[in-house]
Amino acid sequence: MSRPERLFRLLQALRTLPSPVTAAQLARETGVSVRSIYRDIESLRMSGAEIGGERGLGYCLIEDGTLPPQTFTRLEIEALVLGLAEVRHIGDPALAKAAASVLAKVVATLPSVGQQHIQHAVSQVHRFSERPPPSADIELIREACWREEALGLRYVDRDGAATDRKIWPLGLVYIDRLLVLLAWCRLRQGFRMFRLERMQQVENLGETFRPRRAALLRQYLQQLKSPSEA
Repeated sequence: MSRPERLFRLLQALRTLPSPVTAAQLARETGVSVRSIYRDIESLRMSGAEIGGERGLGYCLIEDGTLPPQTFTRLEIEALVLGLAEVRHIGDPALAKAAASVLAKVVATLPSVGQQHIQHAVSQVHRFSERPPPSADIELIREACWREEALGLRYVDRDGAATDRKIWPLGLVYIDRLLVLLAWCRLRQGFRMFRLERMQQVENLGETFRPRRAALLRQYLQQLKSPSEA
C-alpha cells in the first residue's frame, strides 16, 4: 500500500469511526502498525487536517483541510440525510457502507452549524423490517455493469422452471422489496428484467459488449416509459 493511499484510508477511518478512536482501532481499520498510525497522524496534521486528541486518549477529526468546504441549506442537508439513510436500508451491504462513507465526508466539510443540522435532522427513515440481502452475487453483477461484460446465469421463473441465460447487464433497479437487473437477454434477443433472488450460478463470461451499455440502457428505459409503443 502506498503512503498516499495509507493516509487516505486513515483519514477516512477518522471520518467514519465514532470519536474518539484509538490508535489501535485505526491500526486495525487501516492494516498498519500503531507506530505507523502515530507517524501518519502527524503527517495529516502537517498537511492541514485538524485532528484532536493524543496517544493513549484517542483521536477525532475536528476539521478536514484536505476537502474543500461545502455549503448546503438546511433543506439540502435534510435531503442528504434522508437519501443516504434510505440507501442504508435497501439491503445492499456495499452500498450501505458507501452511504455511510459519503455522509462522513459531507460532515467533514461542513461548518459546525451544518454538522449540528445533520446530527439533529428532522427527516428520518425507519423500516420495520430490513430488506434481505440479495441471494445473487451483487458485487459481481455491479462490476459487470460497470465493465460492460456479459454474464452467464441459471434463471428460475415464477413457475420454478430453470433456463440458462447469457445476458448483457445494463443496470440495477431497487423496487420496494425487490431488486431487479435490467439486461439484454441473448437467448430471447430482447430486453428483460431479472429478479436477483431467482438467479443461480451467476458468472462473468469475460466477453465485453462495450460500448453499447449506455445506449442500450437509454433505449430500455425509454421503452419502459412508453410500453404501448414498444
